[in-house]
Amino acid sequence: MDPARAFVNSVNRVIVKVGTAVVTRSDGRLALGRLGALCEQLKELNLQGYEVILVTSGAVGLGRQRLRYRRLANSSFSDLQKPQGDLDGKACAAVGQSSLMALYDTMFSQLDVTSSQLLVNDGFFKDAGFRKQLSETVSALLESRVIPIFNENDAVSTRKAPYEDSSGIFWDNDSLAGLLALELKADLLVLLSDVEGLYSGPPNDPSSKLIHTYIKEKHQSEITFGDKSRLGRGGMTAKVNAAVCAAHAGIPVIITSGYATDNIIRVLQGEKIGTVFHKDAHLWKNLKEESAHEMAVAARNSSRRLQALKSEERRKILLAVADALEKNQNMIRLENEADVADAVAAGYDKSLISRLTLTPEKISSLAKSVRVLADMEEPVGQILKRTELADELVLEKISSPLGVLLIIFESRPDALVQIAALAIRSGNGLLLKGGKEARRSNAALHKVITSAIPDTVSGKLIGLVTSRDEIPDLLKLDDVIDLVVPRGSNKLVSQIKASTKIPVLGHADGICHIYVDKAANIDMAKQIVKDAKTDYPAACNAMETLLVHKDLSCTGGLNELILELQREGVQLYGGPKASSMLNIAEASSLHHEYSSLACTIEVVEDVFAAIDHINKHGSAHTECIITEDSEVAETFLSQVDSAAVFHNASTRFCDGARFGLGAEVGISTSRIHARGPVGVEGLLTNKWILRGSGQVVDGDRGINYTHKEKALKA
Repeated sequence: MDPARAFVNSVNRVIVKVGTAVVTRSDGRLALGRLGALCEQLKELNLQGYEVILVTSGAVGLGRQRLRYRRLANSSFSDLQKPQGDLDGKACAAVGQSSLMALYDTMFSQLDVTSSQLLVNDGFFKDAGFRKQLSETVSALLESRVIPIFNENDAVSTRKAPYEDSSGIFWDNDSLAGLLALELKADLLVLLSDVEGLYSGPPNDPSSKLIHTYIKEKHQSEITFGDKSRLGRGGMTAKVNAAVCAAHAGIPVIITSGYATDNIIRVLQGEKIGTVFHKDAHLWKNLKEESAHEMAVAARNSSRRLQALKSEERRKILLAVADALEKNQNMIRLENEADVADAVAAGYDKSLISRLTLTPEKISSLAKSVRVLADMEEPVGQILKRTELADELVLEKISSPLGVLLIIFESRPDALVQIAALAIRSGNGLLLKGGKEARRSNAALHKVITSAIPDTVSGKLIGLVTSRDEIPDLLKLDDVIDLVVPRGSNKLVSQIKASTKIPVLGHADGICHIYVDKAANIDMAKQIVKDAKTDYPAACNAMETLLVHKDLSCTGGLNELILELQREGVQLYGGPKASSMLNIAEASSLHHEYSSLACTIEVVEDVFAAIDHINKHGSAHTECIITEDSEVAETFLSQVDSAAVFHNASTRFCDGARFGLGAEVGISTSRIHARGPVGVEGLLTNKWILRGSGQVVDGDRGINYTHKEKALKA
């Protein structure tokens, strides 16, 4: 839970206000999907024992849409040729109110929830008797687990222009929600908007940043507000005004998006979403920085306790993690299925959904890889070199953990398990930031793994960063974080490198090549090419470009390779030569990672042309040559400048588990520290231990240096 949201633990009565922009679509029709998600969340809160009150807009917009249709249906052709006057706002409110409430009643009834309607005007609140009766009525409804639904009765409002006249006790449903929060003594007010919260500028401006905590003294003069609501009379200005007033009176307020299907639930779970308004917010100014720093320090302290354990004790922790993964498989899959469903609904690429999905087989494979790590030889504290500097003065070089790792990865929850297991095996502290697409999966896996870590070490050994906005703060912590590993695109790696003083181990694009030489065994080539492309197309070690020697276009080998790929449903795009030769679409770029059943194919003159192509257009990840000519193979293996280069073997073998490393934090294309699949060894450094018997330097007088290599074991 975000420390600045700890107040949600004491919330019992919550008021949710949903605006016109959330209730309706851009064409004025009701947004049934969003309304359905809203009702489901309120039902869930109702079941959990919260007292839930809804303030809703949308009646005028809905009424206008229905009256327009009615006017159109009742008009003759000649009537339609005449200028159409505006519809009366109060008539729209009267028609829309009954329709809106009927819809809420239907939706809540389907969820076995009872709702009630309360229409109010600002004049009512001038009457103390009305206010007392209102409080008693709402209390009676809430005791019966009925959800009261409030709206201003615009149909009989005494204001002359309901959308312009801001006189009175309240003047829109945002201020009504704020007023009700005070009158009904709410513990929290949630204002749902069509954006994620309050931004420092227009939300569509890339330079605008989401403000997580509103501090009036700081933000009031800095923020530029956009237009008012698309259909209602409020907008962000109205929400902020209502939020500031309620917060000043002691009622916390959170403005967040009503477009997400679970934001109300997430708010009450204390997640760092939206913008919070609180009377003590000015005291929280440094809370975020302290939180990021504390997380990193806690990971470092826990890592030192982990290093102090005996090797067998560290091994038992990994075995407990593997057992916990299998024991909690159903819970993990349930959370993962929710992530996958959201990704499908959002229209994400199949390749991302493939990486996101945790099958039973994948979870079993993860547990197996953790056990392999547990059974590896102890990597920490190993003597790598022993040298006698002088008589009874022995220097030892030993393996040592790096310290605290910050791993930023995208939509692969299985990566979390591999990285966490490697951190435990190598004695490192760990901070993890996964992609938002895998939010539930990552949280479930993190909970399972940290619960298996004994209290003597602390689950804080592995921290899970839940907000993207915390990353800039973590990247400043070069005093407590020792290595950053961004797993993603070149763009992500470049952004991270430009934003931190911490060393970065870059994992770039996976643009892997296979070159089929004229001396290749075509049957072997077909099997390797098929495996490299179709075994797991979304993997970073899948083949993305097939290079073929020009002679194979005459011998039939090229056609056999193409048919093999086409039988597997692979979409082919050609390089400049292949596209014209084969009459296929030309690739948009020769440096392209498809991550799907698609690849680029190009015809080259010889092995040297293939090497030049790979070194120019590749990502220095994994390349393969298929040939029976050993001299050509050695030329390829020695001159291709990539992290992994294979002869007659699929690029899919470039993997930490397949290399016998147990797991990997990623495949590094860097040339410093670690390259290729980064396993335990890549997460270690060394330190020097000198064992003497009273020696001093004293200008090197009286000491006889021998510098003899000694056996690793004394």
